[in-house]
Amino acid sequence: MAAPTGLVWHELLMWHDTRALAGFLESGRGVIEPDEPSESADGKRRIKNLLDVAGLTDRLAIVKPRPATDAELTRVHAPAYLDALRAMSAGRGGDASLGRPAGVTPFGPGGYDIAALAAGGVIEAVDAVVSGRLANAYALVRPPGHHAEADHGFGFCIFNHGALAARHARAVHGLARVAILDWDVHHGNGAEHLFWDDPDVLTISIHQDGLYPPVSGAFEAAGGGAGTGFNWNLPLPAGSGIGAYRALFDRVVIPLLDHFAPDLIVVACGFDAGAYDPQGRMMLDGDTFAWMTRRVMEVADRHCGGRVVATHEGGYHRPSVPFFGLAVVEALSGLKGTVEDPYRALIPAMPGQALQPHQEAVILKAEQRLAAWEAAP
Repeated sequence: MAAPTGLVWHELLMWHDTRALAGFLESGRGVIEPDEPSESADGKRRIKNLLDVAGLTDRLAIVKPRPATDAELTRVHAPAYLDALRAMSAGRGGDASLGRPAGVTPFGPGGYDIAALAAGGVIEAVDAVVSGRLANAYALVRPPGHHAEADHGFGFCIFNHGALAARHARAVHGLARVAILDWDVHHGNGAEHLFWDDPDVLTISIHQDGLYPPVSGAFEAAGGGAGTGFNWNLPLPAGSGIGAYRALFDRVVIPLLDHFAPDLIVVACGFDAGAYDPQGRMMLDGDTFAWMTRRVMEVADRHCGGRVVATHEGGYHRPSVPFFGLAVVEALSGLKGTVEDPYRALIPAMPGQALQPHQEAVILKAEQRLAAWEAAP
């Protein structure tokens, strides 16, 4: 019998409190009227609810998270950062960005414990997939992770889940090479910085050019030292849709993964490149998220026994995001739920979904770099 797909889930993760945010800005002081924070429980709980309604949850293997230990967290994060988080968590909460003004990351009392539980859930998923108990896994956790730096949080993110997964897989399971593929609409700055000089972890970020973080994610940032060439930023112009993403995958991302031949692929799976998302200006649909997932699975089948762990990142349009999540879980599991995506006909019909000349120019530039990398000794 084939191993099942795992789903990391725990209701306590939905209790992570982002407090006084209105969208992604701080509310109050007579300037911004209080409103719903972008990163809230609703978006992720609605994914789980749709999996339930579609009849998929009972056909998945639920992975019970446990708190990540200090030894696990300090493979990525500075001990002083953990101490600062614990101190704030024991009081009234605080801001994990530790004063970095562009990276507001508030959390409430007990927030350290919830963030550690999310990180531990991702690590549990890695253990289950690498051991073969699961075919692959989706970690439906919050807070998200891909912006978190070694010594501070950033952009809603407290612990960097993709980086923790990669370091754990290498340290505990002895894997030689891990690829982190980030298709959140925002740049995966955390993995870029954490693995800047590491040739054993390939970091790929597909993001909207110039969106967030500020002055981050340039194509030319390729790694340093021994890691030169192993960081790939693929910034697409605002307005890129199905044609641009599929062309970029076929011509750059998949050949790049094949050339690297990873032992595990970690996907930082944000859905904020979806067509209706308030935090991005891209135009993806659920079928394209599923297609990208299947393409990654094909690479994993060729090189690492199908080992894929996806960690949930952004995605802020609450009505549509659950259908994107359902599409990815269906692709990972090979199962089909009972619910059809109501956006399936709407998003592909939007003008500009075909590959545009200015998008083609970006992909061609990346192809040229890839050809040179493949030819290097």
